[in-house]
Amino acid sequence: MKNTIFVFVSFLTISTFAAKPGAFTDPAKAGPEYQIQGEYAAKGYGAQVIALGDGKFRAVLHQGGLPGDGWDKKKKTEINGQTTTGGAAFEGGGWKGSLTDKALTLTGANGDAVKLEKVTRKSPTLGMKPPKGAVVLFDGKSAKNFKPGKITEDGLLMQGANSVARFQDHTLHIEFRLPFQPKARGQGRGNSGCYLQARFEVQMLDSFGLKGNHNECGGIYSIKPPDVNMCFPPLSWQTYDVEFTAAKYDGKKKIANARMTVRHNGVVIHDNVELPRRTTASPLPDGPDPGFLHLQNHGNPVRYRNIWVVEKK
Repeated sequence: MKNTIFVFVSFLTISTFAAKPGAFTDPAKAGPEYQIQGEYAAKGYGAQVIALGDGKFRAVLHQGGLPGDGWDKKKKTEINGQTTTGGAAFEGGGWKGSLTDKALTLTGANGDAVKLEKVTRKSPTLGMKPPKGAVVLFDGKSAKNFKPGKITEDGLLMQGANSVARFQDHTLHIEFRLPFQPKARGQGRGNSGCYLQARFEVQMLDSFGLKGNHNECGGIYSIKPPDVNMCFPPLSWQTYDVEFTAAKYDGKKKIANARMTVRHNGVVIHDNVELPRRTTASPLPDGPDPGFLHLQNHGNPVRYRNIWVVEKK
């Protein structure tokens, strides 16, 4: 497509264990900045608007469409924003515009204008029912299949949970919701992790609109970044669907590395990736024994639901 644009957002990195200010888990209480942040789309364009706290924003227009839905993975241009009486104003990189009534309108230096309407994407596997023979780890009724494991009053699993069951080769389906923390940055913003066999982490993090590094949402931590950053805005329900093949051992000698394919919100972000070693901070060492599902606790209120596993014989 011609005359298309990109905007990229980068956050300052802070310590993994830094304070996590202003965490919201209820959209109704998240405030006006939450209403502005999100995804916007028009023919040939996809925009991501990220709330940074104190009335500040950055926006992103992607050439061809949103990530996973038309974006060509090329040029990006940052546009800074600030709240106004009726919404937000944006200016930078040769573009100026405003966001009102769930629409983002931008005009370039050459007079080109584009109007993008707010959209809410949902994963095609959201709410997927476990197939016959699946091991249901969490269905909202109790946390009995996790130790430790805690459940909220509204029936969601809390961060910091280990499955009682252990697995070798398996398929995993999990749904997760990241908190809205507009003033937090980097690893302090909605941080958790989904560890297959308690050895191999697929990062969970509010990295909506970011580059998509190995330590951002969808990354295989310390091993490989996602092929595309499919992180939805915070407080959206998201999905991981993982095909995991355990490492093979002859006694204590490893003869084949583990592998995984990951779909994030229905889009393949890792395709049969070889895992030469366990990822950073994994609870279990490399070894031939089966491992549990570990949902990391970094102090952020990340929530999970509809978790099930299909074991491969």
